[in-house]
Amino acid sequence: MTETTAAEGADTMTHLEQEGEVAADYLEGLLDIADMDGDIDMDVEADRAAVSIIGEGAGRDLQKLVGRDGEVLEALQELTRLAVHRETGERSRLMLDIGGFRARKREELAELGAKAAKDARSGGEPVKLRPMTPFERKVVHDAVKAAGLRSESEGEEPQRCVVVLP
Repeated sequence: MTETTAAEGADTMTHLEQEGEVAADYLEGLLDIADMDGDIDMDVEADRAAVSIIGEGAGRDLQKLVGRDGEVLEALQELTRLAVHRETGERSRLMLDIGGFRARKREELAELGAKAAKDARSGGEPVKLRPMTPFERKVVHDAVKAAGLRSESEGEEPQRCVVVLP
């Protein structure tokens, strides 16, 4: 690795850590306003800042922040990205998880993608899945690729879905 590349890598890490710090501050403020408990955990995963709100006794409270099928979580993620953009001047790809919802969802979707790949391979026909969010589609695409098959997204938001090709 050249010095320039190493320096660029360090700059990216620093930038992602800064995104995480800004996001954590913003989310702590929201939790205070809502009078909710939760600890903020920051990490960098796959070249993006990852921030999680976790809490032991705050299960029901955190569930309110997730909402039905993650709808409130998606909205909070967008608001947090906007707060980061306002502070840094750069677009953020930050990923927010609350109470482990995304982690559990990622596991379920990976299993769905693997099963769809198996079905497409054994049936010889494309398998079309239900409409999904961009996050959900990405997880399924990754699982299909790991199973050795190809997939593509089709349709328009919010009805965009994954089709697994045999």
